Amino acid sequence: MRAKAQLRSFVLAALLAGAPLAGGAMAANTIAIDVATGKVLSQSNATQRWYPASTTKLMTAYLALKALEEGSVQLDTPVVMTRDAARQAPSKMGFPPGSVMRLDVALRMMLVKSANDVAYSIAQTLGGGSVEVFVAAMNRAAIDLGMQDTHYINPNGLPGEGQYSSAKDLGILGVAIRRQFPAFTDYFSTEAIAAGQAVMKNGNGLLGRYKGADGMKTGYICASGFNLVASATRDNRTIVAVVLGAEGPIVRERLAAEVIENGFNTNPRSIRETVQDLPHSEGPPADISAAVCSAAGRTQRANERESEDTRAETFGSPYLTEITRPPASVPVALGGAAAGRGFDAGISMIAAYGIPIPTPRPTESGEANSPERRALDARQNAMRPGSDLLDTADRVAGRAP
Repeated sequence: MRAKAQLRSFVLAALLAGAPLAGGAMAANTIAIDVATGKVLSQSNATQRWYPASTTKLMTAYLALKALEEGSVQLDTPVVMTRDAARQAPSKMGFPPGSVMRLDVALRMMLVKSANDVAYSIAQTLGGGSVEVFVAAMNRAAIDLGMQDTHYINPNGLPGEGQYSSAKDLGILGVAIRRQFPAFTDYFSTEAIAAGQAVMKNGNGLLGRYKGADGMKTGYICASGFNLVASATRDNRTIVAVVLGAEGPIVRERLAAEVIENGFNTNPRSIRETVQDLPHSEGPPADISAAVCSAAGRTQRANERESEDTRAETFGSPYLTEITRPPASVPVALGGAAAGRGFDAGISMIAAYGIPIPTPRPTESGEANSPERRALDARQNAMRPGSDLLDTADRVAGRAP
């Protein structure tokens, strides 16, 4: 046992020092922050610019929760799956264009399933029909929060030039969410969602396995490796930890658990440096595609999975325990939203979405100005071809001017 403990200490020290491990394993960028004080409990390369991948959805959630707090939207505000949203790459829910869901349900789908199509729909809803407007709001919020090494180009984290962040900045965002929106903690700690008979598990392997784990979001693209913004609460103390660039989900969860555990064993009163004291960096984000998505990288992840059958400890960590129960799931479904512009409350699908409604030519001149004809013309205009949002029918459920 003493030899195992010494080995674990060596591995953690190597990772936190940014050194490569034996066997070609990569060192990840990490940070652990005490939420109450903002003190940096540990960090390694935390200011290096990195591709955030789906941890981007934390900013999408942040703006949605801020809009809820301000009252510009409600939990039942309708979110419509547009054609552009439905065309987003996986991971996705796969709903057809015209599908309608509540904002609170959409948020849970986005955070648990990491649904890129739903994130895009949320952005369109909050951006008054424009993803560009919403992304501009994401970047303004990043500046306001002090995220100096962050820039967004989309609301879901799909790969693209100009999208980058850092462990420090994602830690700042995670702390802000935990401080400002404590009533919504369960959105980030949901173990699974159930859509009919399908159960979709959260990719965050700490949930249900690490004592006190209660969030927040995973992320992965080839260029970023395996990312995780994690949080845990014990004895009224919450820590947010970030791991960027792990070579696989098992390694990511193992390292995150160790970083958080060390954080709980560190007294923040002995530390002066806060996350806002850390410097910012420059240049493009690191790209580790060649290592992560190579044949060797895939083989290494496969070996990690196979090792689980013989390991005495879950994911090779003394701080993680195996889940012996079904994941705690929250049911999600389309429908139940408030009425929007051009559609009634409660519907799950907008009929003839984006398809024009044929109107007969009036037989008498007086019919052209009748109330019935004007109503029919208005509906046809709202459903005209090329109107991705039913002429922005989902412009925040008709609340936009």
